[in-house]
Amino acid sequence: MNKTAKLDAQKNASPVKKVFKANPAQIKRRVRLSETLKRIFGLLVVSALLVLVFLLLDIFRDARGWLDWDFVTGNLSIFPEKAGIYGAIIGTVYMMMIVVPVTFVLGVSTAIYLEEYAKPGKFKHFININLSNLASVPSVIFGLLGLAVFSRLLGLGGSILAGGLTMSLLVLPIVVVSAQESLKAVPGYLREASYALGADKWTTVSKVVIPVALPGMLTGFILGISRAIGETAPLVVLGIPTLIMKVPGSVMDDFTTLPIQIYYWTLDTVLTPEYANLAAATIVVLLLVLFFMNSIAIYIRNRFEKKF
Repeated sequence: MNKTAKLDAQKNASPVKKVFKANPAQIKRRVRLSETLKRIFGLLVVSALLVLVFLLLDIFRDARGWLDWDFVTGNLSIFPEKAGIYGAIIGTVYMMMIVVPVTFVLGVSTAIYLEEYAKPGKFKHFININLSNLASVPSVIFGLLGLAVFSRLLGLGGSILAGGLTMSLLVLPIVVVSAQESLKAVPGYLREASYALGADKWTTVSKVVIPVALPGMLTGFILGISRAIGETAPLVVLGIPTLIMKVPGSVMDDFTTLPIQIYYWTLDTVLTPEYANLAAATIVVLLLVLFFMNSIAIYIRNRFEKKF
């Protein structure tokens, strides 16, 4: 076999990459489709922002003249001109003081176990499927669960502790799933480098994996807390009252929250139109509380992003 025949045989034996020539008409069609979809999606975003702006303007207009320091520091009253939301603010803060640590500790711990320690198998698959399903369950179902377990079985009634634990169950699947995805996104070479230096499993997870995944965990945690602070249905099922004159002093006291107060004042606008103004003023306060809590969480997340 001569040299030319050998070269031909090698070419035939090696895989040949086929080069497809693009059709100019097809390229133009795809570019037009891309530009059209971009304009449609941009228009949808602008429409959503316009709706939000009009909604906020309407709320601030109704709250004007009613939102003052006396309203924020005053107690609830059956008279609209004397009503305040100090007790509802304290109840909301106390409830979130239970939701935040319980949700974060349980959610992150569960995600670490499932991703770093649990062996692949039917049990792990079963837990992951149920977590995904629980993330889409209506919130009123969690209210029924809280009523059966925390309120009646454990005898906590309509206390802050019962409400906080119920809200923790509500947002726990969201936190667990987001934490799992953050752990999966950690590059494998970081774990291998840690093991190569002689670190054990827990040292690798605590010193390498968790710090890298923490910003993503905090993002899901912020979304979960934002949902918990604005939920009403689970608390309504628990029987949280709307009119409590005293300010709660411990986690075992009865309480009300800002979303509950907004809900009942909105219902009472049929009988007393001034309650619509009170509800709008309470919405503004709730937005400020939510913005403050999210700002703190985002600041902490950004600090870890800069560090790692």
